[in-house]
Amino acid sequence: MADPAVATGDQTLIRGGVVVDETGERRADVLVAGGTVVAVAEAIDVPRGARVLDAGGCIVAPGLVDLHAHLREPGDEEAECIESGARAAALGGYTAVVAMPNTEPPVDSAALAMEILALGEAAPCRISVAGCITMGRAGERLVPMAELAAVGVRIFTDDGAGVQDPDLMRRAFEYAGDLPVTLGEHCEDSRLAAGGHMNEGVASSRLGIPGIPAGAEEVMVARDLILARMTGARLHLMHLSSAGSFELLAAAKAAGIAVTAEVTPHHLSLTDEALESYDPVFKVNPPLRSRQDVAAARAGCASGLVDALATDHAPHRSETKDLPLDQASPGMIGLETAFAVALGALVRGEPDLRGEPDLGGDSRGGSGEAGSGREHLGVASLLALMSWRPARIAGLSQDRGGDQGGPIMAGRPANLCVLDTEHTWVVDPSAMASRSRNTPYAGWTLRGRARHTILAGEPVVVDFEAQR
Repeated sequence: MADPAVATGDQTLIRGGVVVDETGERRADVLVAGGTVVAVAEAIDVPRGARVLDAGGCIVAPGLVDLHAHLREPGDEEAECIESGARAAALGGYTAVVAMPNTEPPVDSAALAMEILALGEAAPCRISVAGCITMGRAGERLVPMAELAAVGVRIFTDDGAGVQDPDLMRRAFEYAGDLPVTLGEHCEDSRLAAGGHMNEGVASSRLGIPGIPAGAEEVMVARDLILARMTGARLHLMHLSSAGSFELLAAAKAAGIAVTAEVTPHHLSLTDEALESYDPVFKVNPPLRSRQDVAAARAGCASGLVDALATDHAPHRSETKDLPLDQASPGMIGLETAFAVALGALVRGEPDLRGEPDLGGDSRGGSGEAGSGREHLGVASLLALMSWRPARIAGLSQDRGGDQGGPIMAGRPANLCVLDTEHTWVVDPSAMASRSRNTPYAGWTLRGRARHTILAGEPVVVDFEAQR
């Protein structure tokens, strides 16, 4: 193919990869210039002065989109800041993340939302921001949603806690129904969960650790599905973790309720048995569940019931994490490991932490028989969960006026990632971009990593290394 564009000095040719997007997959080179995809063709000549990124043996995909990341700024920049979190995201193949609002102060005003968006303008990943549902996340008064929506907030959540008052939550749904927004709920009844530090079950009984019952999640899932049905407003269920929750979700979708749901890579790859070490790195909220719950989560992803994978990236300073289990803060970092962990759990059907037989996947590839307990995904379906489907939920998709997750074709925004599904690497917390070290995968050998990440046409990660 002849040179399709005049050399401008800012051109990048992604050469030798397999393009995978919502339209399908094909072997193609991708030429990017000025923040836009200029050409997609089987063989593109290298323009004068263009940078060439080798994508041989790799997948070229729309950038990954994370619906759920805690970037801690403002208020706890020692644990994470927008710049460090965005760099971790870019290294993970993400071109957009939604920053959660449980900062200090919480994001309950348009002014603070605008401040965070401004801080994210220079980041190597697009930063969107969620707003609180209630003022100060106190569960007493609703935030001015219309004002926050006017500055671009599209998801509202009190994440870290569920809204406990059902009447207040009903009013939030009624308010949100008139706006282009979605309510995201951390489903947990605080009284049922009180005093618990891990999943309530066989493992908690054996270890003598107070448990959080799956019912604490399921009660609020059921309540909010009923409220969504009553009001017609959009509901997004965050980090679902129990088999019962997936059953409720399936029934709600069958009834036509406007609901979407996410799961996390750690709830696909780890079980509550990890807490046998009493290591607080495995303490997270919602807690790691049983093997049956993990299998249900994997099956939900494979069947299309689950709409998105979200990291729930939750950095913590060592002084709040390296404590006895009952005193340690819950949460794990996950932006850099998410793709590899999800690839292993959902596409390859790799075992859980303890090396037991697989939990619902199939390492052979291909399609599993529905209901067989061997359901699994192809890579394109995994990318749907990590790119274009979360982009739609977040209001960032190209078909809804945004710049994320769209087909890779001429004229489209160039927010892309190049994923090497065979690259093997060892997780070293000290080498990660996050300011915190609380990864549950320390020392694991993972297979799959973002080789290059391109944000608005600019390579921000090249050959696994951050460029800024």
